Amino acid sequence: MLAPDSLGWSLLLAARVLSAVYAGRSLSEALVLLAKEAPVARAAAQDVAYGVLRRYAWGEFILARLMSKPLTHPETQALLLGALYRLETRPDSRPMVVDQAVAAAGELAGGVFKGLVNGVLRNYLRQREALLAATAGDEAARYQHPGWWLARLRRTYRDSWSSVVAADNSPPPMTLRVNPRRGTVSDYAAKLDAAGLSCRPAGGHGLILHKPVSVEALPGFFEGFVSVQDIGAQRAAELLSPATGSRVLDACAAPGGKTAHLLELSDLDLLALDIDAQRVTRIEENLQRLGLLAEVKAADCTEPGRWWDGRPFDAILADVPCSASGVVRRHPDIKILRRESDIRRFAQAQAAILDVLWPLLRAGGKLLYATCSVFAEENAGQIDAFLVRQPDARRLLDEQLLPGEDNDGFYYALLQKDY
Repeated sequence: MLAPDSLGWSLLLAARVLSAVYAGRSLSEALVLLAKEAPVARAAAQDVAYGVLRRYAWGEFILARLMSKPLTHPETQALLLGALYRLETRPDSRPMVVDQAVAAAGELAGGVFKGLVNGVLRNYLRQREALLAATAGDEAARYQHPGWWLARLRRTYRDSWSSVVAADNSPPPMTLRVNPRRGTVSDYAAKLDAAGLSCRPAGGHGLILHKPVSVEALPGFFEGFVSVQDIGAQRAAELLSPATGSRVLDACAAPGGKTAHLLELSDLDLLALDIDAQRVTRIEENLQRLGLLAEVKAADCTEPGRWWDGRPFDAILADVPCSASGVVRRHPDIKILRRESDIRRFAQAQAAILDVLWPLLRAGGKLLYATCSVFAEENAGQIDAFLVRQPDARRLLDEQLLPGEDNDGFYYALLQKDY
């Protein structure tokens, strides 16, 4: 019986999460399996699950060379992937990792795979140098991305694709957005310093922590002094920048970070929509925590007859559904779940949203199109096609942010309606 504070228990939990993702569930859905676990075990299991998913194809490549035939038990396969990740990231504890992985295998399938897990992991340690060298010859294992994804990056970013890949495979920074209604960036930096948390400024309203912490550790978080939001995501409110009193639509608003940022910067008549009723609750909770007011509705933005009152908007934020290829380091399950065919499906949905929302904008008004994608078909290519369809639309700004030290990958196009 594994102790709930043991590495073996954490490896077992991670295996259950990973097998759920490989079966088609999102990582956020799979992590619900850990909800009742102790904080230490939950954190360790999450670390393993995230690490394995970021190392897309790496562990599978190694296992294929250590086993004569594929393993047909998904949780044991996931356990091996988690153990390989720990062996590489915690080299000082390799004997314990092997021992605890074998103990975890004893909790799966009646323990029939204990010997296999023991043998595979020990063989890996014996052949480690040769196996790691062999990964250089396999593109997916070397760069830890699907082949089709790499091909798209190379076509679009000839000189920088490898830095995008490197950022995707690294843990993201923890970035805060300071609420200017509650204090300045320097004021909040001083609060962090007093709490023993170091940071550096980034962007107009952001601070990047040198070490991630739980939101419970952030001074004044529950009182609305600060939110967690990537610097790249913070660009949306800064770029749209509606004037005080403007009538604004946030068309795909959940979980509400960009909605809140707009309201922190100006007093607005803002309507926030999202098609997912459960996620609409997140918008309301975020606004309540920050002391902000907006009209919030669960509605499909492409069906304005169900929610629009006929009054045109001065500004529209269209943060459209996309491949999320720019935020894969935060959502590494995307490497597993996304298919190249999804890109065209997203592009079609994005075009439909643009075409429906554009007539709701007043003459002279501005629409900010936003994605968290790095794929051109969803970004500049999408806007190029829209401008052909809409002769009254003019592009004021086009900005592609690539994943890097300070920010995730985002695309923004600011459009003005001329008549």
